[in-house]
Amino acid sequence: HVQLLESGGGSVQAGGSLRLSCTASGFTFEDSDMGWYRQAPGNRCEVVSIISSDGSTYYADSVKGRFTMSRDNAEDTLYLQLDGLKTEDTATYYCAACVSLYFCNAGSWTWRGQGTQVTVS
Repeated sequence: HVQLLESGGGSVQAGGSLRLSCTASGFTFEDSDMGWYRQAPGNRCEVVSIISSDGSTYYADSVKGRFTMSRDNAEDTLYLQLDGLKTEDTATYYCAACVSLYFCNAGSWTWRGQGTQVTVS
């Protein structure tokens, strides 16, 4: 039974920080390419960042320099550090597992979590 469980969302003021976590189970996390995505009401789901199984990261231009994605394969956990938050970062954030980085970047995940809400005011 595959499970991706996000946590760490909340409400912060602009300029603040949050750290999102995603705990994975039911599949081989260390071999999986992973992604963080977000969706605001009325907007399309967009790629925030992706990470390869060996830790190479890629970021959307809108978050580059502010967000940091990492993974702990020993703990089967994915992280997203959100710094310098802006009101436009308000969205539900999801983690997902993909067949490859190509599919992660295309938003074509294999499994996705239920999401955690980030609200910036």
